[in-house]
Amino acid sequence: MANHRSARRSVHRPGPRHLAYRVFVSWLDLGVSVGLMAVIAGVMIWLIIRVIQPAPPNTLTISAGPEYSGFWRDAQKYKEILARNGVTLHVLTSSGTLENLERLANPAVHVDLGFVQSGLTSVTSIASPDTRHARLMSLGSVSNWPLFVFYRGPELTRLSEFKGKRLAIGREGSGTRKLVLLLLKANGVEANGVEANSDTQLLPLVGEDAVNALLSDTVDAAFLTADSARPALMQKMIRTANIHLFNFTQAKAYMRTFPFLNQFEVPMGAFDLADNLPPEPTATIATTMELIARDTLHPALSELLVEAAGEVHGGASLLQSAGEFPAPVAHDFPLSPDAARYYKSGKSFIYRTMPFWLASLVDRLWVLVVPIVVLLIPVLHYVPPLYAWRVKSRFYRRYGELIALERSVIDDPSQEKYVEFTEKLNAIEKGLNKLQMPLAYADDFYALREHITYVRSQIAALRRAKGD
Repeated sequence: MANHRSARRSVHRPGPRHLAYRVFVSWLDLGVSVGLMAVIAGVMIWLIIRVIQPAPPNTLTISAGPEYSGFWRDAQKYKEILARNGVTLHVLTSSGTLENLERLANPAVHVDLGFVQSGLTSVTSIASPDTRHARLMSLGSVSNWPLFVFYRGPELTRLSEFKGKRLAIGREGSGTRKLVLLLLKANGVEANGVEANSDTQLLPLVGEDAVNALLSDTVDAAFLTADSARPALMQKMIRTANIHLFNFTQAKAYMRTFPFLNQFEVPMGAFDLADNLPPEPTATIATTMELIARDTLHPALSELLVEAAGEVHGGASLLQSAGEFPAPVAHDFPLSPDAARYYKSGKSFIYRTMPFWLASLVDRLWVLVVPIVVLLIPVLHYVPPLYAWRVKSRFYRRYGELIALERSVIDDPSQEKYVEFTEKLNAIEKGLNKLQMPLAYADDFYALREHITYVRSQIAALRRAKGD
């Protein structure tokens, strides 16, 4: 065979017995080659999608507040809005923003987001888990959270003047109580958790209970925040003789001392235009309520939640102007990059024009276009060599059979071995004649036929030389 390599260059015209099927393309080989590469590429693309950006979940859990409180009702509105986009929101009741923060900071609790009063990590220390190092992020502020202080008696201008009085400062463990304790401590009313004046009473009353206690003269002052200071209750108090709304004349000093605070002005006549109550603008201090989420929240859901917040909190009220909230203002935790992008640019084109589920899919695929293209280029590069190898492997297999057959006769040139050789060589030739082969590989086909003929003649010559 080695001496007959030049036969490859000659063109052997097949006779009637040469029945090989010659086609332009071997679709089976091409299909197998492309299919194999497609499977490999598909697996790698699937891994990239799973690793880089998984699909957004279709369920979320929010820790809101006490049942039928303002933020519990807001959470129900979020639930309706998210449901329109195929996302189910589970609403959990809580004792308030402090419990919301504790749940979010605890990895063992299944909560994705919650309403949290800004500044809580400054006014409280939570031993386990440590919220100040929790992996949380803010989706922005959703409302003002002003502190209203109504008191009985002569006009007061400083919180330090509440020493020795009976104060309703909110329920144990609430964010309002923690904030009030911080402010009272800064004014010498409380030090190291112990009242500086033994006559000062700090009572765990909130909302209507605190208002009724003030009206019945069983407390001297009631500290109320936005959720508990309903307009009807404030109108009732401000219309009562000898009860005043505390004016924070030191509001700017509080803002400098506690950066999470801001000044909030109650406009003149806000509670009653006809009677002009209050009779003059009154300053108070306020925090903001933020929508806090774990940093594992999917980017598409971050934008969806900020959009829902605009629908829920964007209207005008006594506490805010129209369009004031939600706002990209964060205090204790960093603002989510996805939320910041939404505040700056709004919804992207695909989310404006497609349903949420389809837009999130397109968005993920778009992010993957570059790595997918980079992956497919080398994959497609390997298709032609794989196709060629599959076609030529048929010739290689028959060459292997031919070499083994030739050596077997040379080692044992008996009549029996020669008969076996002839039968097997005819079988190889018969199989070759039935082979489907692309035209591009006709040269390999005819070369193999010539080598079969060459081996047949060599063995015949060997037999003649031995006199058989």
